[in-house]
Amino acid sequence: MKTHVYYNLHKSCWSIMQNGLVVDHAEAVTISNAKFVVRPAGRAKVLAEKRKNVHAFVVGELTRLGYANEPLAERISYNPYKAGHFIKAVTGDKVDKASLVMLKSDRSVWALDPCASV
Repeated sequence: MKTHVYYNLHKSCWSIMQNGLVVDHAEAVTISNAKFVVRPAGRAKVLAEKRKNVHAFVVGELTRLGYANEPLAERISYNPYKAGHFIKAVTGDKVDKASLVMLKSDRSVWALDPCASV
């Protein structure tokens, strides 16, 4: 089932949405066949109001709650004030999708095979 995951600032954990409803919260989550989604209208509102809102997600198949350490994973980040998309933290390259994404309890996001759509 298609799952949207975002970091919940109020609960200090990851919120898991299915069919538009939050169905669970977790300290860590693993998503397969992941896409990184930023809603442009939500980002525009953040830029205009200088106030955070939920508009960026990792979308894919919920593989499991928790994560496995993966030495080949690359760190991914998103900052609405710098770009309208997710990026590889080290290189700054745009990222749209990855085969596996691990969302950790320290708020970090790590991906296997992250790439931009052609």
